[in-house]
Amino acid sequence: MSDIPSTKPYLIRAIYEWCVDAGFTPYLAVVAGEGVRVPNAFVRDGQIVLNVAPHATNQFHLDNEAMSCQARFGGVAHMLYVPIANISAIYARENGHGMAFEVTGSGESTGELDVANQQMLVEESTDSGESSQGDDDSSPPGGGRPKLRVIK
Repeated sequence: MSDIPSTKPYLIRAIYEWCVDAGFTPYLAVVAGEGVRVPNAFVRDGQIVLNVAPHATNQFHLDNEAMSCQARFGGVAHMLYVPIANISAIYARENGHGMAFEVTGSGESTGELDVANQQMLVEESTDSGESSQGDDDSSPPGGGRPKLRVIK
């Protein structure tokens, strides 16, 4: 049964297409590790969140092995390469809907999380300071950037 391919790249592509078709901005949460090529200056706590919307990238390619594209950071174009195993989540910036994946320390994916653990959502938009609900108590104190976390 080890010959069965992982469903992870297929799910990532499906959610990416859903985001684009619905007019949302797809974000990839990536664990920066072995094999990942991203600008290190933008990596925080070993992770980076990438805007992979069609208008934000060039030469975007997503297959069963990796995601690659050209994107601008601080006005400078960079070629990005992220193995599928290092993608920890894909979600829509506007509403936080998407899917999270477990990534072990070595960058090897252990498979998809069960449905209960997939309820990891972004608490608010990372670009604007507005919350999806005006009286939402889940926003981070001090107005800091929201972070993705696995709830077990």
